[in-house]
Amino acid sequence: MISMRGSLIDTNYNDKEAILLREASLNGSSKALGDLVEMHRDFIYNVVLKMVLNPEIAKDITQDVIIKIITNIAGFKGNSTLRTWIYRIAFNHVLSVKRQPSEQNVNNFEDHGASWDALPDNILQVENQAEANLIVEEAKLGCTTAMLLCLDRQQRLIFILGDIFAINSTLGAEVLEITPDNYRQQLARARKQLYNFMDKKCGLINKSNPCRCHKKAQTFINNGWVNPDKMIFNAEHKKRINEFTREALPFIDDMLEAQYAEIYADSPFLEPTDMKKRIKNIIQSDEVKELYKLN
Repeated sequence: MISMRGSLIDTNYNDKEAILLREASLNGSSKALGDLVEMHRDFIYNVVLKMVLNPEIAKDITQDVIIKIITNIAGFKGNSTLRTWIYRIAFNHVLSVKRQPSEQNVNNFEDHGASWDALPDNILQVENQAEANLIVEEAKLGCTTAMLLCLDRQQRLIFILGDIFAINSTLGAEVLEITPDNYRQQLARARKQLYNFMDKKCGLINKSNPCRCHKKAQTFINNGWVNPDKMIFNAEHKKRINEFTREALPFIDDMLEAQYAEIYADSPFLEPTDMKKRIKNIIQSDEVKELYKLN
């Protein structure tokens, strides 16, 4: 079951619950430690997935973040909310890890646009219309996520937080340890770069552009970017990000920018299926048991 309780998109967040779980963890409760990690796991994973595009790499990075949180939580000084402290660790780690293969394959908007222009249009070779719709949606989600990789990491992270998950400038700036004004400025620059590119290349909003998801889907399959039998992004049973955030984006004044943001917010909020087992193994490891004197 997907968890958003305690995440940055939990508008009812109360730090007292997290603090109590931390205290119980430090007093030896393995259940409390697991519950504390679970509060933040899914949101961290979904941000990381948008950062690196690859689900397995995103799981590995999320696991590394969780290990950092677990091994450092005793050092929390109370200078911020525990949630802010946790996400500072998470996002600092994401910004500092080595460049992933997906990032190496996408250098900038100009090169990305040229490579996209070179992709041939093909008729999707699927007889079932329902299956075809799912494949086209998977192609759209993969394509729009790949566009994010043209942004540098800091701008990408701020765009993911600000426009996809609707994290306001006050909270986003606190977590990233920058000023709210700097957060808004970097978000505006990321929007401008991304939306200018989409306006020139993408047919989702600018209908004069020839690129259409249904025309590229078969090419994506041929190139191994979409696997109809193992879809990465498009799973009907998962919640969509905009189910959590669409009371949102009050700081987007421009209607067209809001439409672009909605394209990204209308993507799945995914559950990393094997993370519970990974977290259980981490908590049950000798190192963590010794660190926390877990029972």
